[in-house]
Amino acid sequence: MPSPTRVLILDDHQSIVDGYCYRLEKYPDIKIAGTLMVGSELEPFLEENPVDVLILDVNVPDSRTNSNPYPILHVIPRLLQVYPDLAILVISMHTQRTLIQAVMDAGASGFIVKDDRESILQLGAILFLVANGGVYFSQQAHQQLLRRQSSSTNPGDLLTPRQLEALSLAAAYPGSTTAALAGLLGVENSTVRNLLSNAYVRLNVSNRAEAIARARQIGLITPLVSPPNQK
Repeated sequence: MPSPTRVLILDDHQSIVDGYCYRLEKYPDIKIAGTLMVGSELEPFLEENPVDVLILDVNVPDSRTNSNPYPILHVIPRLLQVYPDLAILVISMHTQRTLIQAVMDAGASGFIVKDDRESILQLGAILFLVANGGVYFSQQAHQQLLRRQSSSTNPGDLLTPRQLEALSLAAAYPGSTTAALAGLLGVENSTVRNLLSNAYVRLNVSNRAEAIARARQIGLITPLVSPPNQK
């Protein structure tokens, strides 16, 4: 029997935490590993408890004695270096494109706008998606990220050379972990996550397999060749 997906929630509003827990309690394959209300408790918790997905609010206080925001853009890359299999799903009331892009560049696996009721209703399915290497955005967040590239009509302009390199390696070694791809590229795990997640956004897909298929379809990476004598 497969192990449940272990979820940690970091949000300083108890009513919101209760709402997430209520949504997730109907999923027997999801286990709430814990709930936290301040950022300073996050890393000590992860040191002691295995977690597959972290639900993270961007506005949690740093600690119980420091009400300033926890520096998530600094913390996310460090967490992913220590825990390369951890998926981070940001849920926030903020919709600024620069913030969404910065969170994704830091290595998050998705961004949900808190008033996106449809996404919150599907939270369990979204957690399974990101836990298995996918990326998820609220429609509003996705549209914000697509704004600056919507004017491009050339498929070759969709991905940067480095994103194409990461995606071509992922296509060549489809079973590879993020850590293995990072070793091939000679970069940090978080860098590979960033490259692939940004490629997913630009290709309008939500996981590695879809990105590879889409990139092959539009001629960005080498297509599969049929074996001889097959039509």
